[in-house]
Amino acid sequence: MTDARRDGEDGRRSEPARVGSIADVPRREPAISVVIPVKDDAALLTRCLSALAAQDRPADEIIVVDNGSSDDSADRARAAGARVVRCEDPGIPAAASAGYDAADGDLILRLDADCVPEPGWVGAVATAFAAEADIAAFTGRARFTDGPVVLRAPLALIYLGAYRALLGLTLGHPPLFGSNLAFRREAWEAVRHEVHRDDPELHDDLDLAFHLGAGHRIGILTEVRMGMSMRPFTDGRFRRRVHRGYRSVVVHWPHDFPPRRWRRLAAERLHRRAQRMLA
Repeated sequence: MTDARRDGEDGRRSEPARVGSIADVPRREPAISVVIPVKDDAALLTRCLSALAAQDRPADEIIVVDNGSSDDSADRARAAGARVVRCEDPGIPAAASAGYDAADGDLILRLDADCVPEPGWVGAVATAFAAEADIAAFTGRARFTDGPVVLRAPLALIYLGAYRALLGLTLGHPPLFGSNLAFRREAWEAVRHEVHRDDPELHDDLDLAFHLGAGHRIGILTEVRMGMSMRPFTDGRFRRRVHRGYRSVVVHWPHDFPPRRWRRLAAERLHRRAQRMLA
């Protein structure tokens, strides 16, 4: 399968040409693409791909975005049957966006290379979207798969609880969590030219939440939890994550300064509610 791209005369990136894609196959249920950005994480990527191969409802395609790896991450991805897309632009925002652009599925699921999805993850996401036609994106819970056993549950609760509380207040709706994330392809296409894909110092999921949440509903996936590594707390990267989170918020100001965003979202919700009542 190829993923041919051309830049238009105006310099903007054109839509990917999908040759022999899953979109060409007639089906009764939505096709599902899984996107995994990776850089030099071959061993954990192999574990992640093994867990995806064991899903009760397998994905229709798995896209691994190689963001300049110097190890054999790309080779391991191909050996596992994934489609490898190479992204030369540095940073997870660029890599994740390249994967979403390349995806052929009606639903795009995102996780990280150090994640271990439960066997029912893909199926639970598909079921959630089928039950909630007006929700454009779902974000889910997580659990730690390594680190001190006694700290795994409380640390996950504190970490994710604080993330959702603080950023939910900032956004005016649930934030997206990149390790357990899914959205409809048409929702991505509506915002793909708005996201800050060229800034490697942003959290791509938080940036995406600002843009998707402005005009789409975001739901919480409660049925399954994503296994993930505790290494951000042990390898010195946590401070950098906090800095990126702060930067991801302020780069959207003043347009999305919380009170201004809350008022705008409230008006949009009232408008949608009125439309539903008149329908």
